[in-house]
Order: sequence, then structure tokens, then C-alpha cells
Amino acid sequence: MLFLYVVLLVCCAVLLVAGIVEQRRHFAALEQIPTRVLVNGIRGKSSITRLCAGALRGGGLVTVAKTTGTAARFIHPDATEEPVYRKFGIANVVEQIGIVRRAATYRPDALVIECMAVMPALQEVNQTKLIRSTIGVLCNVREDHLAEMGPTLDDVARSLSRSMPVGGVCVTAEQERAHILRAEAARRDCELIVVDPESVTDEELRGFSWFTFKENVAIALAVAELLGVERRTALQGMWAAPPDPGVLSVERYRTEDGKRLRFANVFAANDPESTLMNVRQLEGLGAIHRPLNVVINCRPDRVERNGQMGQIVPELDPDAVFLIGRPTRSARDGIPAGWSGRVVDLGGDRRDPARLTADLLAELGPDSSLVAVGNIHGQGELFLEELSRLAPDEAPDAPDAPELPYHEPEPLYPEPVYDSAYQPVHHPEPLPDSWFEPHPRTPHHGDQQ
Repeated sequence: MLFLYVVLLVCCAVLLVAGIVEQRRHFAALEQIPTRVLVNGIRGKSSITRLCAGALRGGGLVTVAKTTGTAARFIHPDATEEPVYRKFGIANVVEQIGIVRRAATYRPDALVIECMAVMPALQEVNQTKLIRSTIGVLCNVREDHLAEMGPTLDDVARSLSRSMPVGGVCVTAEQERAHILRAEAARRDCELIVVDPESVTDEELRGFSWFTFKENVAIALAVAELLGVERRTALQGMWAAPPDPGVLSVERYRTEDGKRLRFANVFAANDPESTLMNVRQLEGLGAIHRPLNVVINCRPDRVERNGQMGQIVPELDPDAVFLIGRPTRSARDGIPAGWSGRVVDLGGDRRDPARLTADLLAELGPDSSLVAVGNIHGQGELFLEELSRLAPDEAPDAPDAPELPYHEPEPLYPEPVYDSAYQPVHHPEPLPDSWFEPHPRTPHHGDQQ
């Protein structure tokens, strides 16, 4: 027995020494990167990471970047990029160690890296142990990951603040909860810079060949100014920066019976505020038009989110709402009773996707737009696959729909799953069978039971 205790003690000592050596190697790699920018927040992290890197490159700074959004990318100083390899497709914050070590080989002036932690404690570990940023970015506070960082938006703001650099600088575009962020910054002796999105002119925004928000550009300009990059130079670098792989394009299709359809995939904007913002921007640019229809894809592990998508239906004001996935009842019950539009319940994810798609298209007018919201997983993926089989609308009178980027979508393929050592996997409580029972089509919300 004594022998086993000795072996255990020796193994623990070896692991402790190895951990100390690894930490020192990591800190040495960090010291070779004088400026480290950690981008955190709810929506827009990947886009802001690319904008900041582009602005710094425009100013002649050797800059390495890494995103974690739709598809994780390592971006080299010459703006070329490659996917981040993940064993078994599992995302893990420990991958930041390898990213830092690889970035250090370039002897860069700056590293711009997206925060990939969700749990508040893990966000703090990411800052204090893995990145030790000199400049923090906290883009916004919105309704997402409430189970981990909530339950209120004030709690989310405090959780995100854990990534602020102690004794450093943090840049944010958040307005409503700026007072909370200021208090958290003061606790960390961190200077908080709150940018004004309206400081970015429409003319400056038109310089982008892809769609972005003034908030994101304003943050990147503030980061560039902190590092001595002149505004015009930073803008030119941002204009030249490649967009995120999560770029959103409005597709134009012809159905088998000759209908014309403009389809916008806004699945990735899976919080209500981002969804409304993106749909309104698409309408404002003329990329989609009315009559407008909305399809909400429901997931059994996102029941609350399904209901939130139902709640914003009156603000979207579509001609019809189509419910797919399961439990569709969770979205249908979220639609306010006063809304008098048409609701078509196409049932759960056990339906044949080709038949479901045909049934949906049959409900559309001869020339309309369809916007997909909610979550892409499950029936949503199958629905997109069926739509891609439609013939493109190449009629001469069909106006070109601009390619528009979508900012900081949730990872799509696959959704990150963290191991127990770094983040618990959430297993929702099973839903009652009544939630999954098929419902007949309901022509009006007021007719629902």
C-alpha cells in the first residue's frame, strides 16, 4: 500500500512540474506579443476580430488573428487564413495555448483573438491565464447564454466583464448597460472607452464590399487609435479585410411552379435583437422585399429561444409564419395573441424534408421573400438542403441581391461541445410528449387553442 502511495505522490509531482513548465512556456510566448486584443461579447465577435486585424494591418503592424464563430480561422499577417484543427471537432479553450504559441513565431506587433469561453469563471481564466490581453473588447450585451451567464442582462454584463484586462483598456459599443461596465472596469483599474456608432459615417460604411454594422467599425477604429493607427489608414485596412465565412447571401430561386423567391438565411442570428436588426437591414438595402414570410425552426433544447422568436413576429410583421422542427408549439405559444397574421404549423422533425419544403413553398405567393430564423440545427439544416436544389432565379429583371455578411453567428457545424474539464454540457430536462404532438395548420393565430 505504501508503494502505491509513493507512486501516486510521484505522479502528482511530475504533473505539477509539467504544468509549471507548460505555464512558463506559454507566458514566454505571450511576452513575445506586445499587444494582445481579446474580443468578447454576445454578437459580432468574429466580425470585430477581423475588422481590428484589418485596421492594424492597414497601419503596417504585423498582426495575427484568430476567430471562433461560424468556422474557427487562424489568420496570418498577410491576411491569408486556414481552419483551426480540432480533434474530434470539439472546441476547447485550451486550444488558445497553441494559437498563442503559433502566433508568437511571427514575432507580431499584435494578436487579435476572439474569446471562446462562455462560463463566467472560464472567461476569467481565459483572460488571466491564457491571453492576458492588454486591450479588451466587449462588443455588446444581449440575450444569449442566459443559463450560463444570466439570468438577467445585468448579470450577463458582469459575466462578460471578467475578460476585462486588469490595469488595461477595454472598448465597448454597449450603451444601455455602460454604467455596469464602468463599475466593473473601475474594480479592475481598467479604462473603459464607450464608442459612438454614429461617429462612423455612411460614406465610410459604403467602403465595405460586404455588410457590417457601425458599432463594429467604431470599435475597430478605437482599437486602431489606441495603437497609433490613423483613421483613414485603419479604414482602408478594414475595407480590404476578408469577411467571415459566416457571410450571409440572399439567394434568389425559382420554384418548380414558376414562383420567384428571395431567401435570407438568418438562422445564425439566434437572439431576438440580432434577428430584428439583420432583417431590417436586409429590407433597408432592398435585398428582401414584401410580401415577407418567416420560417421559425424549433429545437427541443432551445424552447425558451423558440418562444422568443415567436414574440418578435409582430415586429417582423410577415404575411405568414411557418413553424418547423420541434416543439413547434413553443414558438407558436410565444406569438402574441393580438397578432392576426397567418401561422402555418408544418409539424416536427420527423417529417420528410422534401415534402415539408414543398408544402411550405406551396403557401407562398408568386413573388415573395422568405426569412429563416431561430436555430439551424435539425429540420433547419434539411430545409436549407432542399432549398439549395431549386433552380436559381436568373431572369434579366431580377435585381442582384448583394452579398451581406452575418456577424458572430453561433457555430453551425458542429455546435461546440466542451468537455467536463472546461465547461459542462447542458442536458435539458425532457419535455412532455404533448409538446411533440403534430398540430394542424392554423390560418390565424387567433384560432390557436
